Amino acid sequence: MTSLVELRVLEGPNLYFPRAAVKLTVDISGLAAASEETATRFARRIGLANARPGAPDTGFRQLFALRAVGHLVRAVAVESGTTRLGVRVRPTGDPHRIVVAYPWRHRTRAEAMGRAVADVLDAVPSADVEAAVGEAAARVAASEPGPGPDTIRPAVPVVAVTGTNGKTTTSRMVAHIGRVDGRVVGWSNTDGVYIDGELVEAGDYSGPSGAGRVLAHEHVELAVTETARGGILLRGIGLTRNDVSVVTNVTADHLGLQGIDTVDQLAEVKAVVPRITRRSGWSVLNGDDPRVFAMRHVTKAKPWVFTRDVESPAIREVLADGGRATTVIDGWVSVLCPDSDPDPLVELVDVPMTLAGLSRFNVENTLAATSAALAVGISREAVIEGLRSFLPDAEHNPGRMNFFTVGEVSVVVDLAHNEAGLEALLEVMNGVRRPESRLLLGLGVVGDRTDELIEKLGEIAARDSDVVAIGHKEKYLRGRTTEELETLMRAGAERVGVTGVPAYPTEVSVLSALVGQALPGDVVGLMCHAEREEVYDWLAEHCGTADSSADLAAKVRAGSD
Repeated sequence: MTSLVELRVLEGPNLYFPRAAVKLTVDISGLAAASEETATRFARRIGLANARPGAPDTGFRQLFALRAVGHLVRAVAVESGTTRLGVRVRPTGDPHRIVVAYPWRHRTRAEAMGRAVADVLDAVPSADVEAAVGEAAARVAASEPGPGPDTIRPAVPVVAVTGTNGKTTTSRMVAHIGRVDGRVVGWSNTDGVYIDGELVEAGDYSGPSGAGRVLAHEHVELAVTETARGGILLRGIGLTRNDVSVVTNVTADHLGLQGIDTVDQLAEVKAVVPRITRRSGWSVLNGDDPRVFAMRHVTKAKPWVFTRDVESPAIREVLADGGRATTVIDGWVSVLCPDSDPDPLVELVDVPMTLAGLSRFNVENTLAATSAALAVGISREAVIEGLRSFLPDAEHNPGRMNFFTVGEVSVVVDLAHNEAGLEALLEVMNGVRRPESRLLLGLGVVGDRTDELIEKLGEIAARDSDVVAIGHKEKYLRGRTTEELETLMRAGAERVGVTGVPAYPTEVSVLSALVGQALPGDVVGLMCHAEREEVYDWLAEHCGTADSSADLAAKVRAGSD
């Protein structure tokens, strides 16, 4: 069995280095099982003269292997002509697999070194491991250098937005504000690449390719990039730096993928974005999320926190360090600077995205977008106008808290792809329903979530709605079956005493079923991911109309009566 599990070339800043790197996942079973004599001989060959490898297949041997593989990479690099090389080594959830990463300048030679390291590990159980190291180095030295990284050095200001929830809405808001300021804005997100408000390429461009397409456009004056976990882990960030970074929050999502199993590990991935913010720029951080607020220690940029709580200790700490803060004071979005009076910009009731302050997450997104827009140099007046004119509708923010009216029934369409997102959707639904009316929820999940998360979504949906039904996302099963997903969601619902949850094959069919049984004043919510355009078409065919700002305000007032 070969020791090389995966060789991945990361084209830009990544979890391991702030520049292009190679990530090797290697199987150390051979090294773990080798005799102490063989392991000691191997250690001496790579410069670990006083190593104590421990007995085969023990915890001591695993720790030795972590150190030894790092030294092996350096030894091959030095003997092949590279005098200095940074190396990072990490364990994985599998005790026989580890990750080792190193930066690269010449792709072909860097890949050759990765394969050479694996060849040496393959040779460890044999008696000729000493020769294997020299042979591997010789192969690397003889390889062609190959091309360099294609990481882009931006020529225009860049706002990079990351986080678990809210990054798409926040990036759209910043882009909208930039256009209000008269700039030609290019932005990339999970929907595609937009240039000056026009979709020029559809698809998920929250990775490095999206940033590249935006910055390749000759007329773009401001770039806004949504930077997702997957892009950072699988390809690296496509830019050498950003001018303003935004981290909205970090919550449980996509765990169990690409070696990220905990929220703390996920936060480390997200922290790559503020880590590459230029020293003269700003890192906009959620002061209410401890993991995000802690990222001020990894960035060279100045900190700018946002928080709904004007008494937050994060504000005091950041202002004391010369940073800035955006918060809510007496219902006003307000900016705080050291040794200055607060600057009230706009009342929350005049920011349509916040639903008169009802949507807690969109209040946070508003504060984040305000901070980022000001930080990148957009005028105060344009920020105010942009906040007032950005609407929660299919034009400005498709798929995120879009409100419609069908007869006397309210319909809310939202991505709501994880626990926090679903709770936010239910919070808003509850805020606009009339007294004594019901919440009807179309529940759906994508297949690459953990069993625990899928069950939890079923539990939350059944606990906090009056009627729940499953609507499948056929395009996003990702290796699972609909029956498997139904079983998990129903198991979660049964934990709170709800049984017999019906299931429908599509998002449109579950929406149709729920609207069909809704009574006047009821609110139907749909977790919509796969069929957004089809859902919009269905609503139009059934005389559904998008709610205006005035309509939303009236619903909020009716819900509070």
